[in-house]
Amino acid sequence: MDHWRIDTPQGQLSQYTSVKRFDAFLKQISALGYEGIETFDFHLGPLRELFGSLENARVFMQERGIDKVLSLFHAVMYDERQSAPHVRSTHDHIFNYAQRIMRSSAGLGVENFIVMPAGLYYDVEPVTDDKLRACAELWNRVGKMTLDYGVKTCAHHEFFCGIRSAEQLRKFYEWTDPRYVFFYCDTAQHVIAGVDPVDLYLKLHDRCGGFHMKDTKHVDLTGDYRRKPDAEVMAPTTPRWFHEMGVPGGLVDFPAMMQAMKACGYEGWVGVEHDKADVGGGNYPESTALSAWYIQHVLKKIYA
Repeated sequence: MDHWRIDTPQGQLSQYTSVKRFDAFLKQISALGYEGIETFDFHLGPLRELFGSLENARVFMQERGIDKVLSLFHAVMYDERQSAPHVRSTHDHIFNYAQRIMRSSAGLGVENFIVMPAGLYYDVEPVTDDKLRACAELWNRVGKMTLDYGVKTCAHHEFFCGIRSAEQLRKFYEWTDPRYVFFYCDTAQHVIAGVDPVDLYLKLHDRCGGFHMKDTKHVDLTGDYRRKPDAEVMAPTTPRWFHEMGVPGGLVDFPAMMQAMKACGYEGWVGVEHDKADVGGGNYPESTALSAWYIQHVLKKIYA
């Protein structure tokens, strides 16, 4: 997942600001063994501007060892006036926006449309069964539509999402259609929310569309998930929520996850995510390399 910024004399810039920067980005991650990327849906426009078409962009990527943009993360700003999954009157707007993205993303090889299935927790609470059912209704509808484009709609649960606890997750997946709504496992986000990602994967393995593998050193025990306006950067309990796989003190049991994936016969893509890797003086290339080492020397030995 391409959270990535390049240090320049003008400050930090995205790799999507020039062909030269995108070229360097692709070569760096390809050299480490990565084969695909995930990005946000708002990068479709810059890719078109850089290469003339998304088909041209994919050819450019493949020439540098990166096969496709596997997933698009749906970067919707949830707002009860027009975009809130728990508010049924906004469903048409969300559906139509998702459909526009499907129509405009052909050519990259996209397989997954990743969504946060509810708004920020403090905007949704109290999280009632009716609100959960409303979210399920929306994503059933969206998921059926995206499959027409060959793309799976996958729910990704941030620790500050309105659907975060084990009981909320259980109800959401019971009330969504397994044909249309898939599960995207973000290991750190679930641990922070007090949910065991290995146990959750075992329960939902037949609906798993992919992974964001990252670690954390903290479980939210003080209600930081309610922190406004951004729980990931405003919480006073920790300067950095997310870390690379294999970090000392990490709480995610990645070997157990790989063993569970092997037992269930998982054969899909597995993604690495470095969300806010630069907090505390780190950087994205370093984080990507550290995770590549952990993959090569620890995880691949488990599921060879």
